[in-house]
Amino acid sequence: MPLTIPTLIISMLLFMVLFFGIGFLLNMLLRMTWIMAIIYPIVVITIVDDVQFFQYFAEPGVTFPKLADSFVLLHFSDIIVLIFGLLGAILSGVAIKMLRVRGYQMF
Repeated sequence: MPLTIPTLIISMLLFMVLFFGIGFLLNMLLRMTWIMAIIYPIVVITIVDDVQFFQYFAEPGVTFPKLADSFVLLHFSDIIVLIFGLLGAILSGVAIKMLRVRGYQMF
């Protein structure tokens, strides 16, 4: 079911802020600048597909076509929300990088 415009805007901002915050904390604690941008595709796969993670290794011939079908069936609004989540994850890495260049050390 496609989202209404106010719900779409709130969802976009929520995903961006959520993944910025999670990414910022992970970057700060683990000292790996782009960790959330690397983990984000795995998070998206778990959001989009209803297959258990270990089935991708046990039954790849069945699960990867299901994953492709799940991505094809996404609504445009869902894609926009997921892109804003990726944007938040990338912005967290940029923010940490800028802070480290300016001399701030977290933990």
